[in-house]
Amino acid sequence: MISIPEYYEGKNVLLTGATGFLGKVLLEKLLRSCPKVKAVYVLVRHKAGQAPEARIEEIASCKLFDRLRQEQPDFKSKIIVVTSELAQPELDLSEPNKEKLIECINIIFHCAATIRFNETLRDAVQLNVTATQQLLFLAQRMKNLEVFMHVSTAFAYCNRQQIDEVVYPPPVDPRKLIDSLEWMDDGIVNDITPKLIGDRPNTYTYTKALAEYVVQQEGAKLNIAIVRPSIVGASWKEPFPGWIDNFNGPSGIFVAAGKGILRTMRASNDAVADLVPVDVVVNTTLAAAWYSGVNRPKKVMVYNCTTGATNPFHWSEVGMLCFFFLISLNEK
Repeated sequence: MISIPEYYEGKNVLLTGATGFLGKVLLEKLLRSCPKVKAVYVLVRHKAGQAPEARIEEIASCKLFDRLRQEQPDFKSKIIVVTSELAQPELDLSEPNKEKLIECINIIFHCAATIRFNETLRDAVQLNVTATQQLLFLAQRMKNLEVFMHVSTAFAYCNRQQIDEVVYPPPVDPRKLIDSLEWMDDGIVNDITPKLIGDRPNTYTYTKALAEYVVQQEGAKLNIAIVRPSIVGASWKEPFPGWIDNFNGPSGIFVAAGKGILRTMRASNDAVADLVPVDVVVNTTLAAAWYSGVNRPKKVMVYNCTTGATNPFHWSEVGMLCFFFLISLNEK
């Protein structure tokens, strides 16, 4: 069996979510560990008056890429920015860009998603479900596609006691929900959201479950793999320990507690804070795509990328570490 760097050699990769936390680390790891990859096409939208090219230039110049910059000074030449808006029909791709992707892409990493827990159902469906569906439609037209890698979440089925590495039936038919949202006004959508999501805690976990089903159904003729990370935290080893660039999830709690802003939090001491380092998730994702590309499994491969079962970290430990962190700050 060929190695992972050998598999990616000469390949054209399409990456969504390159401006997000996970996407940045995946982009850096892919370019650094698979130096003979041909090109990485990144779908990026305009944001706050900043052009897609400027956004990627800013990312590629940050500390995360220092090691790659030393080892491969010309790495930026392999990053090809493609202007796109995932929330728009056909991903808002120009015809030339669309034809280029159809002709050359070999591997897709779909990392883009809204991870806001309080996202409205309409926006969450648009960004997590419809955008995934649109990308799959494009993937079906690609002439040399080998693998479609979808990044989901371990909490897509958080209403179940045990989560196996399979795609479960969706809580509702995604196509029917998408059709219904087209004629419903925002008031009706907001009123029915609690009943629709049922025993799931938010629209994020609900729509990520729908997205998995869409991937399974629309990608029936494609070579599909799904990775489900739990709570993605700072890097463990690569490109250096402790890298993080946001205050989402646990990092926000740690900083708020360390600054003395967060003084109390309601939680069960015995509950597992299932944190997984971002580089572990990225390594799993790249390896999973390699495995599917080399072995061509007949079924959708699903990978639960979590730590709770093998190296549990409890919320009582989180509280204790935050307490010691606060003491150390005060001593300084």
